[in-house]
Amino acid sequence: MEEKHGGTLYLCATPIGNLEDITYRVVRLLREVDLIAAEDTRNSIKLLNHFEIKTLMTSYHEFNKIEKAHQLIHQLKEGKNIALITDAGMPGISDPGEELVQMCHEAGVTVTIAPGACACVSALALSGMPSRRFCFEAFLPKDKQLRRDILNQLKVESRTIILYEAPHHLKKTLKELSEELGNRKITLVKEITKRYENIFVTTIQDALAHYETQEPRGEYVLIIEGKSFEEQKQEEQKHWEKMSLKEHMAVYENQGIARKDAMKMVAKDRGVSKRDIYNELLKEE
Repeated sequence: MEEKHGGTLYLCATPIGNLEDITYRVVRLLREVDLIAAEDTRNSIKLLNHFEIKTLMTSYHEFNKIEKAHQLIHQLKEGKNIALITDAGMPGISDPGEELVQMCHEAGVTVTIAPGACACVSALALSGMPSRRFCFEAFLPKDKQLRRDILNQLKVESRTIILYEAPHHLKKTLKELSEELGNRKITLVKEITKRYENIFVTTIQDALAHYETQEPRGEYVLIIEGKSFEEQKQEEQKHWEKMSLKEHMAVYENQGIARKDAMKMVAKDRGVSKRDIYNELLKEE
């Protein structure tokens, strides 16, 4: 393991709405570090002014993330401590901070965190959806083929799904979700911790109908139910039932699986007993 040296990069979570959600530790760190790297300095100056933080600030965003990362790492190696902040929430989650963190690890620079608010986790907690297992996709990609591929993967996803969406793209995304995932349960959360916070528990198709007459406003987090195991099992059974019994047996026997074991696996796939499979095979011989 490469020896750590120089200063420290602090990942500092900022409020996602209500300014009171910042932690005492983050405020202290932002005052004490040598430099603050902010996604949008024009936005972050409002936060710094509110807490009377006078620390020098520099921009670090999607369009300068690699070149600027080298500059920041150089300063960190010289012993400066730097705080990384995003417009709202946890840096490194769906923003260019992840590249800086990775490059710091590769350069042997110490990285630590001052945790706090995060929109995706907050929205999941507010949704009431199952939270033991979930997947976070952030914003769906703009590239049509990649977008189609991800939606195709989400179609069979059994975990709760979390997406981000801007108001001017919401209706298009809901339409795509309806076409690909069907009429799943969905919770749309917006303006988290702000005055007009809203939690809309509905279905995809009802949400689509709602926003045909109501203009979407605010940044949205979409919490979508995953495909149930029962639904997956039924679809798998339909898939196997399209095959003849001999074709189904061949799927396993061609892998070198013994006939007796293959019969057990086929019986499980079709939701019947091994004896039923044995009897059917006898009839076909």
